[in-house]
Amino acid sequence: MIAWRAYGAVGLGSALGSTLRYLVSLALTGPAFPWATLAVNGLGSWLIVAFAAYAARRTRGRVARWQPFLVGGFCAGFTTFSLYGLETLSLLYQGRLATALSYVAVSLVVWLGAAWAGYHTGQRLAVARG
Repeated sequence: MIAWRAYGAVGLGSALGSTLRYLVSLALTGPAFPWATLAVNGLGSWLIVAFAAYAARRTRGRVARWQPFLVGGFCAGFTTFSLYGLETLSLLYQGRLATALSYVAVSLVVWLGAAWAGYHTGQRLAVARG
């Protein structure tokens, strides 16, 4: 029975994450640069690492119960590496080499920076909650 709850949590989280990603893409879509994907993957990197860092310091069951919903569902549905690949190739096929390379470089910096910030956020939250 617990497995079915986890499956349901992943499904619900994924549906919510994907819907939010779509809304962000509507708000940030522009022809010059794929801002929406950069934003959701940056925020998703921060969120997933913050949760993991928090959960690592707080081993109680309550935190673990949120993992299927938040990590396997919401963050997985919200972030998208496949769209990132499509957008990068699209920029290359349009002959926009400088923009494609900028997108790759900026994405890595944003995602790793967000992951670093998420780690420290999770650590601070775990310590603050004792």
